[in-house]
Parts: sequence; C-alpha cells; structure tokens
Amino acid sequence: MTCFSGPASAARTLPGAGSPPAPPVTQRRSAPPPDGRVTETRIAAVVNDEVISVGDLTSRLRMVMLSSNLTDSPETRQRVAAQVLRTIVDEKLQMQEAKRQNVTATDEEINKALAQIEKQNNMQAGQLDQVLKSHGIERSALVDQLTASIVWTKLVRRLVSQTNVVSDEEIDYALKRAKETANEPQSRVAEIFLAVDNPQQEDEVRRLAERLTEQMKQGARFSAVAQQFSQSATAAVGGDIGWVRPEQLSPELGKAVAQMRPGELSPPIRAGAGYYLVLVLDRRSGRSAGPEDSLVHLVQIVFPLPPQATEQMRRAAIVEAQGARTAAKSCEELLKIGKEKGSAQLSSEGRLRVDQVTPAMRNIVLGLEVGQTSPPIAQKNGVGVIMMCEKAAPSAPTVPTRDEIAETLMRQRLETLARRYMRDLRRTAFVDVRV
Repeated sequence: MTCFSGPASAARTLPGAGSPPAPPVTQRRSAPPPDGRVTETRIAAVVNDEVISVGDLTSRLRMVMLSSNLTDSPETRQRVAAQVLRTIVDEKLQMQEAKRQNVTATDEEINKALAQIEKQNNMQAGQLDQVLKSHGIERSALVDQLTASIVWTKLVRRLVSQTNVVSDEEIDYALKRAKETANEPQSRVAEIFLAVDNPQQEDEVRRLAERLTEQMKQGARFSAVAQQFSQSATAAVGGDIGWVRPEQLSPELGKAVAQMRPGELSPPIRAGAGYYLVLVLDRRSGRSAGPEDSLVHLVQIVFPLPPQATEQMRRAAIVEAQGARTAAKSCEELLKIGKEKGSAQLSSEGRLRVDQVTPAMRNIVLGLEVGQTSPPIAQKNGVGVIMMCEKAAPSAPTVPTRDEIAETLMRQRLETLARRYMRDLRRTAFVDVRV
C-alpha cells in the first residue's frame, strides 16, 4: 500500500517574527538501563517537556515497514530506527511550534487526509482502521503524522506569504524559459533527500542512504520510501520532481542524471545539505508531440502472487487473468472483477499521459485500442491485465500554466524556508534520546 503520509507538506523550519528569545540548545543521549530491558512504556526520547515512548517508536516502525514495503525484520528495524525516531522528534517540534503559533489541524482536514489514503489504496471507507489494527499499528501513530504534516504546511506557508511572495516578474521569466526549452531533452526525476544537520550525523545519514538503496534494489517502492524518509518538500508526492533538464539541478545531481538510464537508481550522492538518492523515471527528447503524449484512461487489475511463487501458482494466476480479460466487457466490469477476485489494493484506474506509464508497460499501453484488454502481464507482485477506457490524441509540447509555475516557485521557497525553520527549531530544543 502507499505511504501513510498526509497532504502535500513542505520540508522540515526560523520561528516567525516576534518569537521569544530561544533557550539554550541542549541535546544529549542517555545510556539504556543496565538490564537492557525495552518495554512499550519506556521512554525513547524527551522533546522539550514531551515524551516519546518506545511504544510510539515501535508503532511508527511497523507503519514504515508496511507503507514502504521494506523487509520487515529485526535487522531492518534496527537500521532505520534512528532516522524514524528523528522524524518523530521533528514532528513533536513542529506540533509544539504550531501550538505556540495557535495553528491547528481540524477534524475535517485529518479525516480528508485519511480518506485520501484509503482512496489511493483502493480501500473502502473505514478499511484503513482495519489494516492498521491487523498490523499492530496504533491509529494515533498515523493521525499524529498527518496532524504534524498539516500544521507544518500551514506554518511554513504563513511564513512564506509574509516574507517571500512570488512576483509577477519571476513568473514571467520562468514562463519565458519554459517556452524556450519546451523542445529540449528532459528527464523525469524523483528524489529522496536525507539532511545532514551537523558533522556528527554524516556517517549515520550516509549509512541510512546506503541501506535504503539496498532495500529499494530488493523491491521496496521508491515513492513510498520517499514519503516516509525524504526531508524534501517533494516527499508528499513520492519524491517526484517532474520533468527537468540537468542544468536545473545541482551540478552533482545534474551530472548523475545525465548518465543514468530510465528506471535506474543512483547510489547516495553527497550534495548541498545532505545525501540524495535519485531515480530517473523517464526521459524524453526534444520533439513535437507524439504518441507518448497521448492522454489515456486505464483500468488495471492484478491477481497477486507471493514472492516465492511456484510455477503452478503462476500458471493459475495467468488463467485467472485470462478469464477476467474474456469476461469483462467494460472498464467498470474489469475493475469489479479485480476487486472481487484479484486484489482490491492492487486494482486501480486512472487518467494519465502515456509518458507517465512505466517504460516497461508503455508499448503494451500504446498498442491498446479503446475497450481492448491486454494479454496477462507478469509483474513483480502478480499477474495483471490492463484495459484502455479512453484515449485522447496528443497535443503540442506542454508548457506549464502561470498557476503551475507560481506553485513550483512557491514550493521551492517553502522547501528553503522550511529546512531553515526546522534547523532553528532543533537548535533551540532540548532533546534527550534514550534508545
């Protein structure tokens, strides 16, 4: 399932104007009890005057394992526990700052975020609670994460609106450049950013980047890992930066992207304020609109298979997929079959451009006519079929609208200010890490 993250959030933020003098920075790590016992009620960390329990950390670790598709083993949990605890500490600081600034998340906003998670995972209303319970995850762990994301976004956007309004001149210049470069080669890139806030964290963050790389090579989904671990504003959209040219990235990232193939994951790259993991999702050359710019409406259903599926199980899944292909006369019927006989969580429908389809599946999609269903397709998680519901002819090379450009510029401001804001909150906090 996709990550349990909330609405689009800025990265992690200079207290606003009028802040009281900051207390001295105090951060220390206490030794564990002599007997080494770990209980759910034991203290994992103290953030100013609030406690994070071992139970809180354990519940969040379960959620991270589930949503990121990381290998759920004691070794993996031990490897990512420090970063997960650090994230919870940051969320506590964000919530404390929001309380000081009288910024809150309403029940309506939280419920909307929960409903969005259910929708993204093709769940029925209320099914998310059942999934959490079945995996031993406290509902409060998800609600706390969503609440922190919502109030943090409000805090940072308020600060940006007070000090960094995007001007018409900036939008005009960006729009002019977008038109000039519309036909130049571009790469669609996703990122995971892991901040190094002080030299003492260098080795720890590098090791985490290496561990996440290893897990993704073993099957963990990049977008879900980005949503749980990345400290960039793009985390809320699975790390997706969008279509860029190498010169739009930092020199280190631009050089790496230029040498990578679609579908390739970079090793950890040290650049700027931390480490980056970069995935090249796709690449397009400068050209007029072609078939890959077509807009399509697809339904996909999947008959799941376990990782160590036998050949007999694979053949049975292919037979089921072929049966669904024959029986379904419309997209609605195929989606219903997928949810009833296949996997409700893996069956989906959506509208997108063909160039947003993974390269491995693109030729199959391009070959489908409206109402036509693909042959059974072997995938990592099972056997699936795709039906073409609608197809629109390609248009001219896309140039962002003024609103899209303004939003991009605002997101860049959010990221810069948010990172600085979070760094200042950490510096003025008392954080006592005990596990």
